[in-house]
Amino acid sequence: MILKGTISAGLAGRRLDEALTLLFSSITKGEARRIIDRGGCSVNSAMVRVASRGVRAGDQIEIGQMEPGRFKELELAPEDLLYEDGDLIAVNKPAGINTQRTPYQLKGTLEYWVAEHFRRSGSQEPARVVHRLDRGTSGVMVFPKHRRAAAWLSTAFHDGLMDKRYLALVAAAPQQTEWLVDGAIGKIAPARYGIVAGGRTAATRFRLLASGACCSLVEAVPLTGRTHQIRVHLESTGLPIVGDATYGGLPAERMMLHCAELAFRNECGVAITLAAPLDAAFREYLTRSGISV
Repeated sequence: MILKGTISAGLAGRRLDEALTLLFSSITKGEARRIIDRGGCSVNSAMVRVASRGVRAGDQIEIGQMEPGRFKELELAPEDLLYEDGDLIAVNKPAGINTQRTPYQLKGTLEYWVAEHFRRSGSQEPARVVHRLDRGTSGVMVFPKHRRAAAWLSTAFHDGLMDKRYLALVAAAPQQTEWLVDGAIGKIAPARYGIVAGGRTAATRFRLLASGACCSLVEAVPLTGRTHQIRVHLESTGLPIVGDATYGGLPAERMMLHCAELAFRNECGVAITLAAPLDAAFREYLTRSGISV
């Protein structure tokens, strides 16, 4: 929930956390401090993360009040840093974590973790997000270390020069071992997309890797980069991803979609292949389904 308000003359000069509790009756001082700390408070459209900052009459306040239990700190193991050189780093993004900041938070996102990693390494460069994975999707993500790297990485993604390979677990057996879906994708509801006339061109190649008692493991190679592309294309063929409640998938601990590999050539033409292992929840579901990889 997004709450907005204006600082009155009577609140001018107070600490930000105190002002929030007086401006919004549903917010306690403890919650106000948590909202500020995680980056969910803006003053005059600029994020503020200092609870003791004073406010002035006329300040426009906007806060993101998250559902109880939604926020969690992001701690990555050393092995989750998949690759690092002078131009970029690659990280194995966990499922259930936002790629970048939202109106509700900065802290706890992958963007924040990368910025802190840069800071610990002595760099003041920001974490530039040049591509995204859905919150429920895990796997390889790359972040440039400087502006020039951001430019060539962005161009590579835009021009289709990034080879991506995903793993998806679906609760059915595909009728083919290999197939292509090329339905155009458009928005059909808030946070939901579908194949629609007049949508943006989209194409994904699929290949059956293994089948178990109730599920099948599928490889997905997106040839374009549309929002929810793999999820929509699988749902359109009667193969919703396990754990993908938005598109009718079976309930699971997480959405079983993982970016397993990203391959490209860097600015100097050197081939780089980045691979991310599956997490424990994905592997355990495969085991329960009788699928070995």
